[in-house]
Amino acid sequence: MDKSMIDSLVRAKALRFRQLDSERIKSLIESAEKTANFIKTLEVKEESSNIIFRELYESTRQLGEARWRIIGYEPLNHEINLDGLVDLNIKEKSMLNHLARFKKIRHDSNYKGIFVSVNQATEMLDFWSKCCEEILTILKKDLNKLINPK
Repeated sequence: MDKSMIDSLVRAKALRFRQLDSERIKSLIESAEKTANFIKTLEVKEESSNIIFRELYESTRQLGEARWRIIGYEPLNHEINLDGLVDLNIKEKSMLNHLARFKKIRHDSNYKGIFVSVNQATEMLDFWSKCCEEILTILKKDLNKLINPK
């Protein structure tokens, strides 16, 4: 994570230093994983697309918060949670560029009543399988290193 970006977020009061809370991090990771595993069992159709998209977005947001907490910070607003994921070195790194658009789709769905399309829900499922599953693995390893340093 870029130190100047972190310093800027701290100055803007969007982020603050936080001591390690391994139980909170573990809970965020487990919640994201369990929710996503359930959501993946749903049939993608017009009636389920909002739920699928929003819950996978929320699970992704939880992973972002977990990442911030692993590196020692607490996000103070929802807007920066996903920023904790953008510098991860994953196979499909370019797909992380979709996060800003996903944030807008979720916002429009939650606050403007705009329905998420089947295509958008399918795209979020694809993003989860190609990016978030790998992110889960990384975060679990990082948390384990913090809990059991060798």
